[in-house]
Amino acid sequence: MPSSSTIISCTTSASAAASSSDPGPVTIISKCTIYPAATRDSERRCLCLQLSVSDLPMLSCQYIQKGVLLSRPPLPSHQLIPLFKLSLSRTLSHFRPLAGRLSTAPDGLVSILCNDSGVQFVHATATHLHTRQILTLHSDVHPCFKTFFEFDKTLSYAGHHRPIAAVQVTEIADGVFIGCTVNHAVVDGTSFWNFFNTFAEITKGCQKVTNPPDFSRENVFISPVVLPLPAGGPAATFSGDEPLRERIIHFSREAILRMKFRANNPLWNSDLAGGDSGLKPKSEISSFQSLCAQLWRAVTRARKFDDEVGKTTTFRMAVNCRHRLEPKVDPLYFGNLIQSIPTVASVGALLSHDLSWAANQLHQNVVAHDNATVRRGVKDWENNPKLFPLGNFDGAMITMGSSPRFPMYNNDFGWGRPMAVRSGKANKFDGKISAFPGRDGDGSVDLEVVLAPETMASLERDQEFMQYVSS
Repeated sequence: MPSSSTIISCTTSASAAASSSDPGPVTIISKCTIYPAATRDSERRCLCLQLSVSDLPMLSCQYIQKGVLLSRPPLPSHQLIPLFKLSLSRTLSHFRPLAGRLSTAPDGLVSILCNDSGVQFVHATATHLHTRQILTLHSDVHPCFKTFFEFDKTLSYAGHHRPIAAVQVTEIADGVFIGCTVNHAVVDGTSFWNFFNTFAEITKGCQKVTNPPDFSRENVFISPVVLPLPAGGPAATFSGDEPLRERIIHFSREAILRMKFRANNPLWNSDLAGGDSGLKPKSEISSFQSLCAQLWRAVTRARKFDDEVGKTTTFRMAVNCRHRLEPKVDPLYFGNLIQSIPTVASVGALLSHDLSWAANQLHQNVVAHDNATVRRGVKDWENNPKLFPLGNFDGAMITMGSSPRFPMYNNDFGWGRPMAVRSGKANKFDGKISAFPGRDGDGSVDLEVVLAPETMASLERDQEFMQYVSS
């Protein structure tokens, strides 16, 4: 690979990419391959990274698609796009695995081959769109955002022959959207946003990277166990074809604190709570657990399961294991180091108890997920290696992804913080929720809620839930 050249294989076109429901097309101006900036051989910190017990299950998940909407840049397009390309090349010199490809050895172990094959860079325009138009409050997410990303419906296994990452820069009338797509078997949210933040930092002109990634592979998640995969790779575990609605629902810090107060001051009676009731939880239920509990109850109520006797509902959330392991793993560990915590309850119990009961179910599961539980989860997977079952299989599941702790708004590319964070089409199904921090950094939270249309309509009529939603 020519290390002295940053960009090769540039193409220019005027193709449009949009569905009939979009207000207008996104025009692809050019596509390029970006390689890591040239470095001394001694600075190439990794040649091959084995996928972990947390990485491998993601091979059947689609690539992560997240991006930021920025105000109008101070540079004209003919200067802005070369700046992005150069900055991306320099960023990749610190994140070389993203410019590599997946490789499966004869023994079945899957690794990232850091061979500098490059990432895809796309320059697009949609100058008929304005920020005030696509950030309309109290309505579904504007469909244009789904056209601002590469590799739609691409499973992570495809990283064997396709780029592990892609960046699409879309210029709109009064701003620019930077959409980043990264293989989910290579990164989790922590690693994804570290890469994105570093990209912004370098574009702004910083000479030293604040948070260099840690590529060590010395923890319990690195295992010799092989994940059996069908020839040609796995299939998606959800269809992705069902009709869906998607909204960004904002919760102020004050509203979340009100939910937290209710969660930590139970009202349920002892008959319903199994004798423990009336007592406060042994440890404080967090703000986010309180919000999750409120959402779990409201969505379950909106799904109208009243006539199904014994129906159960599951709330699944991902937790970061870096600080849960002993000894702790570097917070900047590159890769997936997450596990999924499912909390199961009967529909009847969930809806007949108050918010505190539901929040306490989530809270107890999270608190219990300590070093021993993490290690037990690794052993369980090694005894039965399998792909992550992403989807809503019984119609009663909710999957919470992302985190309000991720530094999504710490992305000043040189002319101010983002106006909004949005995602693409990837990994969306009825009941998929993603949590974003509020833009102001004041403890507020935005939930990206994806539901069946009739469920979303019922949720919007739910007064108990909507009283907490910012107007």
